Amino acid sequence: MISALLLSKKTGHQPNFSDKIIAFAKRVYQPVIHSALKHRIITIAVSILLLAISLIVFLRMGGEFIPTLDEGDFAVETRLITGSSLSESIEVNVKTADVLIKNFPEVDAVIGKIGTSEIPTDPMSIEVTDLIITLKEKDEWVTAGNREELADKMLAKLEAELPGVMYGFQQPIQLRTNELMTGAKQDVVIKVYGEDLNLLAKYGEQIGKLAQEVEGAEDVFVEPIGGLPQIVVKWNRQRLAQFGLSMDEVNRVLRTGFAGEVAGLVFENEKKFELVVRLLNTNRKNISDVKNLFVITQAGVQVPLEQLADISLTIGANQIQRDDAKRRIVVGFNVRGRDVESIVKELNELITAQVKFEPGYYTTYGGSFKNLEEAKQRLVVAVPLALVLIFLLLYFTFHSFRHSLLIFTAIPLSAIGGVFALWLRDMPFSISAGVGFIALFGVAVLNGIVLIAEFNNLKKKGLAINDVVTQGTQVRLRPVLMTALVASLGFLPMALSQGSGAEVQRPLATVVIGGLITATLLTLVVLPVLYTLFEKKTQPAEL
Repeated sequence: MISALLLSKKTGHQPNFSDKIIAFAKRVYQPVIHSALKHRIITIAVSILLLAISLIVFLRMGGEFIPTLDEGDFAVETRLITGSSLSESIEVNVKTADVLIKNFPEVDAVIGKIGTSEIPTDPMSIEVTDLIITLKEKDEWVTAGNREELADKMLAKLEAELPGVMYGFQQPIQLRTNELMTGAKQDVVIKVYGEDLNLLAKYGEQIGKLAQEVEGAEDVFVEPIGGLPQIVVKWNRQRLAQFGLSMDEVNRVLRTGFAGEVAGLVFENEKKFELVVRLLNTNRKNISDVKNLFVITQAGVQVPLEQLADISLTIGANQIQRDDAKRRIVVGFNVRGRDVESIVKELNELITAQVKFEPGYYTTYGGSFKNLEEAKQRLVVAVPLALVLIFLLLYFTFHSFRHSLLIFTAIPLSAIGGVFALWLRDMPFSISAGVGFIALFGVAVLNGIVLIAEFNNLKKKGLAINDVVTQGTQVRLRPVLMTALVASLGFLPMALSQGSGAEVQRPLATVVIGGLITATLLTLVVLPVLYTLFEKKTQPAEL
């Protein structure tokens, strides 16, 4: 109604710039479609070949859950030797901060968090520190051009200046997300399950060495099971019996000397405190202090503990971690410069070939790779279901299985360009790219509907099949190109974006733009060819 009221009633039309563009497109397109109709088998064979090549490229592309976002700061997990004191951790962290600030102008500040707070939401031992490195804006960077390069240079400098300290470079949100998902802070986590701690440590060390050989696996971390020095006292029951001592008596003396025992109460007005007795700190440092601790027998004889027990210094278990009541050890690493899926695949092949597990011992993978696998399992259900629904809607629209199948061919034809676009931009498959493919399929199907609907209308007028295709493609060239160009140009800013969150946007936009290029070209060429083949079989009288 608004058009009838506002648009001019004059029907005269002068060719404008848009008409000139479409006229040029038709001049280019006419010989192409005529050639395709003359060489139908070659046209279809070329499209099938391109589809096969794109499938091979896709299978070798690798994958990741979502592209890593650039948060602008680093979170560095710093680990000292097991059993290090709080003062040693503080000293190392201060030295680390000095090295970073003096050698890297990009660093704005370094903040460290050691151990566990009063509310233990993030329990850590005192030899583990989370360093937050706040960075300046990227236009002020001089040492490196991107985050991965800067992390590698920082790590190399720290390892040279502070040997023996383990550093794991990540980002604050990324680190906490990994920890919430798997209990470890690394991007990829291999969990080895079993009962014997020594075997777990052995397997963990073997897997850690293999992970260091894989390109893209950085900051390899093997969870320390042992390494905690312990003084072990094994009582000699025969000697205890000779001196008339009981286990309770000698244990009480040992506990009092080193842990402390309540000897009474101290009152200060209304306040009451326990009085604890134990040895001085200077007498509780060495194994000789334990050996020389005296026990008084009932006869009043003082007997040193070394005459009543075998006392030795051993390296015991530092921690025992469990999942679902099963003992496990963690081997983790961060991913830089490569996709997660290909790294895990390569590492898994090395583990299968070189690590021989005893019965009852096995591995699982966690972290971002686990998220990718779970997302793929959901996509395996969601995407086929969406395709089935699209096909049903097409069938309800055209009431023809043949025509619905013809339009459906636009989906694999559009996927060709999406895969090649990702490959050319060196992007692995991710959930963002998967969403892009779903959006791409919708636009490609829409173009197919536009063409087939026009072909059917012309066929009802009694035109021959070749004339139907020739005239139909000329009439519908403008809407098909418009549909593809609107979507492509709309996604172009996302494909070229360099701002915050662009890492997630780029794969989606790349798939849509690349897919629409091939979908438009192949839909305008292959779909008409398929239409002529299908219709000639069903209506030979029109030949």
